This record gives sequence, C-alpha cells and structure tokens, in this order.
Amino acid sequence: MSWYQYTPFGFGDVCNPNNYTLVGNIPPSCLGFDKLCAIQALDAGGVPFITPWLQCEIANALSNHFSSTNVLLKF
Repeated sequence: MSWYQYTPFGFGDVCNPNNYTLVGNIPPSCLGFDKLCAIQALDAGGVPFITPWLQCEIANALSNHFSSTNVLLKF
C-alpha cells in the first residue's frame, strides 16, 4: 500500500480521495499538531481507495489524538 499526504483544498473532507497526494511507500513527515498528515491505502488511479474501515480508522485517530497503522497525524 502507498502513503498519501492530506492536501486539502478549502474545507478539506478527509474522506474525499481528491484531497490526498501520492507520496510513495514511505510515510511523509509533517509539521503541525494533532491534524491529519497522511493515510496509507490501496491505489485507485493515483488517489487512495478509502474503504469504510479506513474512514473509521481516520475518525478514530482524529478523535483519540493518536496515529494508527494506516493514519498518520501531525505532531
């Protein structure tokens, strides 16, 4: 699976695959605090394939303020 950096435009829905940029097999380093940095997902034509399980993982990481296997938060 590949890593995709969260690069929102405007409001930035975290479940919208178009708000992510493919960065490769190594997770990016992000500056900031307690915000979504990147997700690891299967590729769907250059954008991440965001499954319902990954949506839950993103929501849990953001609400618990902890990164997980497929969700990297900024710290």
